[in-house]
Amino acid sequence: MGQAKRKEKQLEAKEPRRPDIEDAPTESPDAEQVPWKKPAGLSPKGWGVLAGVVLFIQFPLIHYAFRGEADAPVTVPYQQDFSDPAVVQRDFFSTGGHWRVVSGQLLSPGVKNNPLWLQAKLPRDVAIEFDARSESPEGDLKVEVFGDGTDHASGYILIHGGWNNSLSIIARLDEHGASLESLKQRAEGKGLVETGVFREDTHMRVEARPYPVEIGRTYRWRIERRGSLLRWLIDGKPFMEFDDPLPLEGKGHDRFGFSSWDAQLFFDNLRIEPL
Repeated sequence: MGQAKRKEKQLEAKEPRRPDIEDAPTESPDAEQVPWKKPAGLSPKGWGVLAGVVLFIQFPLIHYAFRGEADAPVTVPYQQDFSDPAVVQRDFFSTGGHWRVVSGQLLSPGVKNNPLWLQAKLPRDVAIEFDARSESPEGDLKVEVFGDGTDHASGYILIHGGWNNSLSIIARLDEHGASLESLKQRAEGKGLVETGVFREDTHMRVEARPYPVEIGRTYRWRIERRGSLLRWLIDGKPFMEFDDPLPLEGKGHDRFGFSSWDAQLFFDNLRIEPL
């Protein structure tokens, strides 16, 4: 055979070595094998720090689970004309929002669903009356009744002219819940409770579009419950109603609160009396 050509020899000389193979160290059969050892666990101090971090993160849930019933130093019957600015601090409670009295009226300056709860227990059958006015084009007059005195959407939510003044509702535990009509369709003409469509924790709402809120107009609201029937009147005329097959009542469902989302609302001349 002939000798390799000069060009081929030059290519062989220039081919790089493969360090991953040619330079890989070979393990000696006599190399000492180090046994696996379980890593040391946390020290007592380390466990304490970890527990503190977990408790800090979970504190809101722990507080929610173990908190007591909201205070109720105020009694019913109750009347309030908001002539005294100190009444907000004295008779009411809120977790947020700059609630305050302005010119003898209660101002709700777009509090993002942080109701101002009256610190009084409502009787099961009750009538609640007050003046309500919106100074925002979106309307959105809003209150909560038979809630727990602390949390939004813990009872019924009544909204006149919500969703940019297009819809009014009586909501049960969730203003964005399923409509009553959709629940009836699911029950296929049978009983809502009997079919399991409606339960104690059902989130739903009754919807209507009677008329929008007029900016700057004062409305006189009356909310009353007799038995299972929740009725809502505006300026003395029936507006909406809801006959709840499983009424929200008793502890956790016995407070009233004013509210708002983004609209600037005013309330005045509150009166609450048993029926």
